[in-house]
Amino acid sequence: MREFTIGKNDAGQRLDRWLAKALPLLPAPLAQKYIRLKRVKVNGKGAKRDVRLAAGDVLQLYINDEFFETPSRENAFLSVFQPQLDVVYEDENLLLVNKRPGLVVHPDDHERVNTLITHIQAYLYQKKEWSPYWENSFAPALCNRIDRNTGGIVIAAKNAEALRVMNQKIRDRELTKLYLCVVRGKMTPPEGELKGFLRKDEEKAQVKVFDHPVPGGKTALTLYKTLAVRDSLSLLECDLITGRTHQIRAQFAAAGHPLLGDGKYGRERDNRRYGRSRQALYSYKLRFDFTTDAGCLNHLNDREWTVKDVDFVAEYFPDYPLGC
Repeated sequence: MREFTIGKNDAGQRLDRWLAKALPLLPAPLAQKYIRLKRVKVNGKGAKRDVRLAAGDVLQLYINDEFFETPSRENAFLSVFQPQLDVVYEDENLLLVNKRPGLVVHPDDHERVNTLITHIQAYLYQKKEWSPYWENSFAPALCNRIDRNTGGIVIAAKNAEALRVMNQKIRDRELTKLYLCVVRGKMTPPEGELKGFLRKDEEKAQVKVFDHPVPGGKTALTLYKTLAVRDSLSLLECDLITGRTHQIRAQFAAAGHPLLGDGKYGRERDNRRYGRSRQALYSYKLRFDFTTDAGCLNHLNDREWTVKDVDFVAEYFPDYPLGC
């Protein structure tokens, strides 16, 4: 318990506003909760959040010690970090974010701070919707992943129930995620499927495609449709029936049509010719196709979101009406 006496300079303030200034590390929702639970007392008694404080009032705060700490680089990070998010959709359960290419989704050996999940957690912390100080175990989490150099829609769960439901829906394939990509050459036929078996080489962080079952191999099926052809390039829409590591990149490369800009599976001479240093791949459309009860997410069934601006479409296929 900590005790404070109100001086003349603090007199006249509302209790909740004084608390926000005195304990900057205490999230507003938790402060309101503590007031309701009478863990904040004025002159020994519980008080409402809008009570006006008077000089000489004595406040007793039954609040955890960490909220009284002086803000430091560690505990103030979520407050001072400037989140940069392209929010496609948001409600009390989910956040759909258009991840830009080049941004890693989770911290790794190369990047600990500037990650998509860090931006999301700082964004929700500053909106007073989440704080690591008032959750015992849950933290906002991503439901799907996208490679560093691929852009597109990423789903983030704001609470444990939404995370559980969405992860199950993804496992049950009750979502449709469509990708755009640019490949070298012209697909024959212009619409079809790529089937095979993918086996990952952990040391090289690369997968190899086989046309027959192999030990450690996983089935891979990609449906594709040609949307436009221009200058020996094809703009394709892909539907991942299976979701394997590097599936689109590896399968099209194995089919003789590598993605433009792909440094791992593509052709360096083509990438240099077109000045492309990242794979032309974007998860641009997301649709929820729930066939079973989705609990707190039922209201999202049959809804669809499309990214309207994809850099490589504008650059190589400027006449293609993306989003129409």
